[in-house]
Amino acid sequence: MEAKTVSLVQESFEKVKPIAPAAAEIFYSKLFELDPNLKPLFPDNEEAMKVQGNKLMTMLGAAVAGLSNLEALIPVLKDLGKRHVDYKVEASHYDTVGAALLGTLEAGLGDDFTPEVKDAWASVYGTMSSVMIEAAY
Repeated sequence: MEAKTVSLVQESFEKVKPIAPAAAEIFYSKLFELDPNLKPLFPDNEEAMKVQGNKLMTMLGAAVAGLSNLEALIPVLKDLGKRHVDYKVEASHYDTVGAALLGTLEAGLGDDFTPEVKDAWASVYGTMSSVMIEAAY
């Protein structure tokens, strides 16, 4: 992965951190809008979804930080992919999650979500999700 791509993703994620709870809400709203069939895979109460959103942002933050050391990140992603099978996640869901993630970043970053930043995130998410899918299925 190119250093510029990693840098763009890491720098833009720093701008998302201060709005992490709102970003998580935006993400799940977009996810369920894109595919309402995914809603049963998640808790059905507001408090539990806040916890889920915190887990999402923590995991995403760790993955983004881990881009600086891909050799250490890959086994973590493989394990995460395998665990998601137990949560009834299917390989096709990763595309929907990617679209929801990019939509969330666009909403959260506003003008800072440049085409270059979008391409960097799409590249990074594509790499991460490929590792997870390959390990899980």
